[in-house]
Amino acid sequence: MSTPHVVVVMGVSGTGKSTVGGLLADALGVPYAEADAFHPPANIAKMRSGTPLDDSDREPWLDAIGAWAASRAGRGGVVSCSALKRAYRDRLRAAAPGLFFVHLTGDRALIAERLAARRDHFMPGTLLDSQFATLEPLQADEHGTAVPVTAAPEALVARASAALTDRLGPGPDTAGLENSMECSHGSN
Repeated sequence: MSTPHVVVVMGVSGTGKSTVGGLLADALGVPYAEADAFHPPANIAKMRSGTPLDDSDREPWLDAIGAWAASRAGRGGVVSCSALKRAYRDRLRAAAPGLFFVHLTGDRALIAERLAARRDHFMPGTLLDSQFATLEPLQADEHGTAVPVTAAPEALVARASAALTDRLGPGPDTAGLENSMECSHGSN
């Protein structure tokens, strides 16, 4: 591929979107954007109080993320975003066609354990069930891959980058990535 890719690292809260997204962006040599930074204060307050966001709460947030992704077209970037519903991903794709989604997956018990260990985050573990209830996994016609979160973050990045190359072809941002990951972090 002749232009860098824009990747959305998606999944329920606690799957490691921020960690994997940041590492993937570093490995690709592109900017990283944390989706939580795009939430208006009212959304953060609502989640902090234990109230799930509804679709109308998410629309301006998704539009802001989509605008960021569109601004990175041809230059590449990685953004974390729960993107739980197909409609949310469609909204992102409407703003920035060609997005590649990396869906971080894990069972509820593992994710609940991770959430319980997190400190200083506005998203309470009590909203995990609502996230799993809302989640619509990637469908066959969506550009992306599912990556189980049972491995170390570096291994998840290696799997995501391999899927990116397999599905979209090597772009300037993925050329040599797997070799550099093996050199930096050992064989995964």
